[in-house]
Amino acid sequence: MSGSTDGSARGRVTLQHIADELGVSTATVSLSLRSSPLVAAATRDRVQAVARSLGYVYNRSAASLRTARTNMIAVGFNDIVNPYFGELLAAIEETLAGSGHTVLLGTYSDDPVKQDRVLGTLKEYRPDGMIVCPANGARAASLRDVADAGIPLVQVSREISGVGLDFVGSNDALGTEAALDHLFALGHRRIAIIGGTDAMSTGANRRNAYRTYLAAHGMAVEAALMVEGFGTRDLGFAAVHGLLDLTSPPTAAVCFNDLTAFGVMLGLRHRNREAGRDFSVVGCDDVKEAALWAPGLTTVKNHHADMGRRACERLLARMVNPALTPERIVIEPTLVVRGSTTSVG
Repeated sequence: MSGSTDGSARGRVTLQHIADELGVSTATVSLSLRSSPLVAAATRDRVQAVARSLGYVYNRSAASLRTARTNMIAVGFNDIVNPYFGELLAAIEETLAGSGHTVLLGTYSDDPVKQDRVLGTLKEYRPDGMIVCPANGARAASLRDVADAGIPLVQVSREISGVGLDFVGSNDALGTEAALDHLFALGHRRIAIIGGTDAMSTGANRRNAYRTYLAAHGMAVEAALMVEGFGTRDLGFAAVHGLLDLTSPPTAAVCFNDLTAFGVMLGLRHRNREAGRDFSVVGCDDVKEAALWAPGLTTVKNHHADMGRRACERLLARMVNPALTPERIVIEPTLVVRGSTTSVG
């Protein structure tokens, strides 16, 4: 068949039509249309250009039947209201778009029972892989059920220990230590920790680091200064009121996340106090909103864009080689100092 043949005259354009037009194999055409790195970039560009000019329409359903691939990656998140997870999801979607995958999202409001139901539904769509941030109190069996169904899975941000699956997240203990070092250097000796529970890895890691740090620096670990709970504005708002009412209130607080810190800052204003002047507040995550507050929020930057990208890369690698040894990729956080912290006195 000559290269000048008009594809539209033959009816539906096929891979063979494109291959004949360019003088390449149908395998090369197929790989090029899926943006496979196995084909040289110049060849991919030529194939895709010719496919567009001939009006080729990719039949995803037929391709799925041939390859047992759906080109969908399921993402299960415990929370989507928190901008941290919105920004993490954006990083995941951007990375997967480059590999030709579509994101299928499920959320479960930090409820382990709902998480099991959502993951079960996502599993029915037979995604090529799954990225999951486990709910507070989730069981290892929940994730193993997905992996045992032959779906590659990577945990992100939070992890269930002992489950034997890949994990990409931040060094929670190091981030807490950086926040406490900053406050200690400013002269604070009564420091509260607000948010997090010992039933989730992030909360347990940060609360344990807080206990260890205080003990190592000769400061008492007081239950009244450890406020447990989910990281929300409401928690921060209520917690700071209770802490200020103590006989010996703290002068600073390390918060589980930025949302909690925002609640603390609002609560201080209701008591005619101001973060960075009368009380020091440190958040965690460094969502975009943190820099917009007045004063700006001092916070631990977890580099969640990098976290999302690396979780995708790990998942894509596991999809190619399911026999890879499970890996823990731990990203070092950075303290971003803004105006919400100040020295004592």
